[in-house]
Amino acid sequence: MKKIFLLIVFALGLNVANAQLDKIYKHSGEVVEGKVIRLDEYTIVFKYDGEDAENTIGKYAVEKIMYGKTKRQEDVTEKIVINGEDDWEKVVILEDKGYIAGLKKVGEVRGKTGLINFQTGNTGDKKASKKIKMDAAKQGCPFVLLMADKATVGASSNGLGGSQNIKTGVGYKY
Repeated sequence: MKKIFLLIVFALGLNVANAQLDKIYKHSGEVVEGKVIRLDEYTIVFKYDGEDAENTIGKYAVEKIMYGKTKRQEDVTEKIVINGEDDWEKVVILEDKGYIAGLKKVGEVRGKTGLINFQTGNTGDKKASKKIKMDAAKQGCPFVLLMADKATVGASSNGLGGSQNIKTGVGYKY
């Protein structure tokens, strides 16, 4: 009888300890259990249960956090759904590798203006940004990690004195 009682108490103790874990719900459907240490501007720092190492996940990959002790739910980001090239305006260009933690790499994306054009520096940059976002949307990627942003202006660009902008990056999805 004592063994059964101890077994029940042990099982209840595990449930109570397990209920105090925080749950991080990713947009991909995965649930990460552990202890949330802190929320930074673009990242979440957490520890897996039973581990001491701190792990980082980008907020763009996370839908919500359910805190184990208080049962409080905190919404983090809304999922960006890309249905094709027409959704290019929804694509987010990221400039730091830390922001992509938890996302899956898809492939390279590129946007550039023509070598001979009549663009000013600012309009050429906007056109290259639009093209890189359209390329990412075509691949179904809501995020682009910008790897290179090159602009040549004036006589160094071409003989006509125009400007050319080239942006290259890597597309990511949930």
